[in-house]
Amino acid sequence: MSINLSILKKNVQPPLERGLYAKQNIISDQNLIFSALFSITGLIVALLVNWLFPQIADVEIKPYELNPFGLFTVQLNITQAYGIVLFTIILIYAGIAAYSFFDNDRRKKFIKRAPFRFACGIALTVWDILGTKTLLLPQPFFPGPSRILEALLLEGGFVLENTLYSLRLFAAGFFSGVVIGIATGILIGWFPKVFYWVYPVLKITGVIPAVAWMPFALTLFPTPFLAATFLIVICAWFPVAFLTAQGIAGTHKVYYEVAKTLGAKTSYLVFRVAIPNALPQIFTGITTANAFAFTTLVICEMMGQPGGLGYYINASRVWSAYYKVFAAIIIMAILFSLIVRGFGAIQHWVLRWQRGLVK
Repeated sequence: MSINLSILKKNVQPPLERGLYAKQNIISDQNLIFSALFSITGLIVALLVNWLFPQIADVEIKPYELNPFGLFTVQLNITQAYGIVLFTIILIYAGIAAYSFFDNDRRKKFIKRAPFRFACGIALTVWDILGTKTLLLPQPFFPGPSRILEALLLEGGFVLENTLYSLRLFAAGFFSGVVIGIATGILIGWFPKVFYWVYPVLKITGVIPAVAWMPFALTLFPTPFLAATFLIVICAWFPVAFLTAQGIAGTHKVYYEVAKTLGAKTSYLVFRVAIPNALPQIFTGITTANAFAFTTLVICEMMGQPGGLGYYINASRVWSAYYKVFAAIIIMAILFSLIVRGFGAIQHWVLRWQRGLVK
């Protein structure tokens, strides 16, 4: 019996190639350790510059008394506080490296971000030299990183109060907008009559920036907080409702036919067929709404709110305290990144059935 070598080669070679390819993608312990050291090298340089580079510019570095949790009192100046922050980030990176040690996929992600982490450390080094040590950057518009930390040392309680106000306002408006948007999108996508009457209104009003409704909101609602909540609801409602409606309407009819053949009722078709099929579009709408809501939040706080990070930025700008402005911006960036990462984790868990189907 003759053997067709071409068929045998065709059937055998791909698994071998996949095996070799898998072996090539295994990250060794040495590569992980090297990437971890490379990641923290830039921050170590920034830390050494913070400690050893002389303060050339004539800047008063005042000590501040801190009483964390009312347990003990400690004195810190901005240079020491900045050093503590750098050391903390180094420990965080080392912890991420240790966490990545036990999973090859996490190793790949950690190694991929190593050059960026190194570059961030070098950027902080240059920024510290130009913005704090020598004051070569235009002042007070571009303060150094240690100077920015002075806002937290000087009025950390007030900054925390405004941060909590922003989170409360964002949560009230965003989650309400998402719930209303999903409900609206389901109605539009499922019922033709609702689509006929509501969808044109959605397209017309949805493209209008939410802040354009601010005069009406301030007139209709008794408090600035409720007015700002209404504006955030509007800006979150449109993308969620629009993409949810598209997801519901785009469900293949064959799914409904199979479910009906198995005896499914209307409620089952909506909640077990249409909505699960629309989940990718729903999460895309939520992600878009998150960015819109955060932007609207800051604008609302700058225009009439009694608190919040936007209010803090506006008040600091009036007194030319730009180091406080930068501190609030950094806190915003951290909060927004954490919120995005949180929704990303939820989306990854809910859409876990897509793994292997969508790359």
